[in-house]
Amino acid sequence: MASIQNHTAYLLLGSNLGDRAATLRAAVQQLNELAGTISSTSSLYETAAWGLEQQPAFLNQAVQLRTNLPPEVLLDVCLHVEQLAGRERRVRWDARTLDVDILLYDELVLDSSRLVVPHPALPQRRFALVPLAEIAATTVHPVFGQTVTELLAACTDVLPVTQYYTSEAN
Repeated sequence: MASIQNHTAYLLLGSNLGDRAATLRAAVQQLNELAGTISSTSSLYETAAWGLEQQPAFLNQAVQLRTNLPPEVLLDVCLHVEQLAGRERRVRWDARTLDVDILLYDELVLDSSRLVVPHPALPQRRFALVPLAEIAATTVHPVFGQTVTELLAACTDVLPVTQYYTSEAN
């Protein structure tokens, strides 16, 4: 009998190297197997690189995960899934096969040496807010007290975020 998964986490997946859509599909499957149950996925969105801008465009996708894992154990699983995709950490914001960020975890506010939840840059990043709003529009940010939709409306990031269409997108 499966255990009840008591926590809801929202993750952002991103890829800008290789077969980006296939990498995101594999990551969703691996997270579903290793971390809990993926209960919702956003569409894929193509976005210009943020931070180090001279690199290929990203595909991003938000997922809702039901899990029993504590936040820092979930972080370990996310890092493992990145490694399975061939992620190499060389330079901050560099091109990567896969990036998995924990955006929200229940109503938790956590600031440890390894993990900050909610993701501290979430309100400033359209590439995270647009896919998150698709699956969690009314979810309230536990620090700012605003819904994801309200955060998106107030976001000053001007980088375009466009829905990505492919015959195998979802």
